[in-house]
Amino acid sequence: MLRLLMALILAGAAVFASAAGPTPLMKEVQPDSAKAGDEVTVSGTNLEKANVAAVYLTQGEKTIKVKVTSQTDTEVKFTIPQDLKAGRFGIMVLTSGGDNAREIDEPVLVSVE
Repeated sequence: MLRLLMALILAGAAVFASAAGPTPLMKEVQPDSAKAGDEVTVSGTNLEKANVAAVYLTQGEKTIKVKVTSQTDTEVKFTIPQDLKAGRFGIMVLTSGGDNAREIDEPVLVSVE
């Protein structure tokens, strides 16, 4: 009975993992300081459109969606919004996956002048 229960748990975990897809990982941002209108590149893994549905800048309770200009497995390029006030912002991605989508906020920061 215990083996059957463990097999069911493991099967359920495998289905969830495959439905959620690979986890995007952001490692670096270049440049780490930018102005409104500048293009910024985030490097990492699993960043393609199949895994990342949207990119946001975050600061405390603020969450600002940015316009992605280019996206590959290892890079996401986006433009700093024109009306964004100066400050230090985290970068967050929303994963693809419909009901299994989740927000991932890595310790990758960009300063906006």
